[in-house]
Amino acid sequence: MTTANDAPTITSALEALLFVSDEPVSSAQLAKILQCDLVEADEALRQLSESYAQENRGFQLREVAGGWRMYTHPAHAPVIEAYVLSWDTRKLSQAALEVLSVIAYKQPVTRVGINAVRGVSSESVVSSLIEKGLVRELGRDANAGNAILYGTTNTFLEKFGLRSIEDLPPLEDFAPDEQTQASIKHRLGVTDDLPEDISAEEVSDDIERITS
Repeated sequence: MTTANDAPTITSALEALLFVSDEPVSSAQLAKILQCDLVEADEALRQLSESYAQENRGFQLREVAGGWRMYTHPAHAPVIEAYVLSWDTRKLSQAALEVLSVIAYKQPVTRVGINAVRGVSSESVVSSLIEKGLVRELGRDANAGNAILYGTTNTFLEKFGLRSIEDLPPLEDFAPDEQTQASIKHRLGVTDDLPEDISAEEVSDDIERITS
C-alpha cells in the first residue's frame, strides 16, 4: 500500500488515465492499474472532483455509470458548440469518414459493430469524432456486455446539411451496381442475406470505395 507522500503521484496518474479514457473507468480498475489501495484511489478521485469544482475549472470529474470520467463544464457549452461548428468537415481523414459513414447508417452501433464493418480497430477514430462533436454516446447495449452505443449529433446534421437522419442519401446512390449495393447493405446490417457470389473481402473493398 502506498503512503501519504505518494498521494500526489497517484493523483497525477489518475488525471492522466482519465484524460485518455473516453468512457467511465471504475475506481477498482484504476486502483488495479496503479497498484494502489481501492479506498485510496476512490478518495483521490473524490478529492480531484471536489478540487475541480472549487477552482471552477473548465472541466469536471464526475462519477457516472459505475465509473469516473472527465467532462467539459456545462457553463462553457455555448463556446464549445461555436468552436465545433467552426471546424471544416472536409479536413476529416479517410478513416474518420469511413467510421462516420458506418455510424450514420448503422446507429445506434457499438465499437465492435463499427470494427466489424471496417475490419480494423476504430477506437481512436471514434474518440476523435466525439471530440469534433460529430458523434455522441446514445446509451448502452445490455446484450453486448453493456457496451457503449454511438450515434451522430445535431452538429453532424448541421455540418452535412441534413434535417434529420432520414435525409441521409440511400446507399444505392453510392454503389455502382446491384452486387455492390447488396454487399454494402449486408455489411452495414441493413440486410442479413449476402449473395453467394460475394466474399467478405469484396464487402470490405466496397465500403472503402464508397467512402473514398
